[in-house]
Amino acid sequence: MRALHFGRFHSDTFGGLERHVDALIRSMAGRVGSDNLVASENLSGGTLDLGYCRVIKAPSLGLVASASLCPTMPAIARRLHRARPYDIVHLHFPDPMSHLVWECLPRGPRLVISWHSDVIRQKRLMRLYSPFLDRIVNRADAIVAATPAHFGASEQLGAVRDRAKLKVVPYGMDYAPYAPSPALETRAASIRERTPGRHRIFAVGRHVYYKGFAHLIEAMTRVPDAVLVLGGSGPLLEEHRALAARLGLGERVVFPGRIPDAELPAYYAACDVFCMPSTHPSEAFGLVQLEAMASARPIVCCRLGNGVNFVHQDGVNGLAVPPGDAGALADALNALLADPVLRRRMGDAGRARALSEYNTERMASGMIAVYRSLLGERT
Repeated sequence: MRALHFGRFHSDTFGGLERHVDALIRSMAGRVGSDNLVASENLSGGTLDLGYCRVIKAPSLGLVASASLCPTMPAIARRLHRARPYDIVHLHFPDPMSHLVWECLPRGPRLVISWHSDVIRQKRLMRLYSPFLDRIVNRADAIVAATPAHFGASEQLGAVRDRAKLKVVPYGMDYAPYAPSPALETRAASIRERTPGRHRIFAVGRHVYYKGFAHLIEAMTRVPDAVLVLGGSGPLLEEHRALAARLGLGERVVFPGRIPDAELPAYYAACDVFCMPSTHPSEAFGLVQLEAMASARPIVCCRLGNGVNFVHQDGVNGLAVPPGDAGALADALNALLADPVLRRRMGDAGRARALSEYNTERMASGMIAVYRSLLGERT
């Protein structure tokens, strides 16, 4: 089988959707030949051979309403398909650019859409885009999501007439870097030395509106015995630094910036509790939850009523609170920090769930089963 993915972007700073696409392609290597067509960071394109796939970067004019503008992407996709035809075209929504490209491709390949989240913020543009979105989801051969809650929470998949095409394939990750080891503990100890305090809370992600980091920083005024290590970069980073200073938190909120993937396991190992305070359903899963679970760390998150709370089981591997409530965040964090036995029990439960339910082989076999069912029907 050959598949053409549209993974939006591919760079050192790509986010959760892009990380998932890369992990999915890597997990299917040897069974599915995959290309990943993405937007370049600028007007220069090119091809990267990663061994397990090719990443083809289409020249980009930039972003409009979070969507890339790549006028040459349709021509590149047609050229790739002519050279070696694809069996599957796999879109990862929301991504209007890949939708446009698919409309320009021959109708031979089967169409699979991975539904990562609804379009949340661009409501005016969504009114214009909705008829086209309704059309493509009904023409798709399969629509895949990581949890059943993705479908239940979506307001934009209501137009799908054939509900049998909705498939659940859980995300998966390589958890080997998160396994306890002397080397990992040495690196974690170094982080603890740089962030002195009785307890450490870790959070990481792009500093954007829906991540809710401002509420977590405010909560720290009521969590006196802990230091918050808040990783990541983004447009609101300086605003968050200023908020921490204004609240008098000083060295109790540490901003290490973007943390390379190779260093992330040590940051999880160094903390007592992980917090994902996202406030909007743009956060539909939260791969960072799997990283924390693999590290056997309890999680505090918000009740978003979607895949986030399907992965996170309130009272089992962590605590969930109302979104945007700094006081509730503080209460949950204090409850976990005060009870090491509870932290250990929840951390162990989370690790067991991650390893059994969200592993790369389950993800790969699930997606390949979807592909084969579509190609079998066509044959």
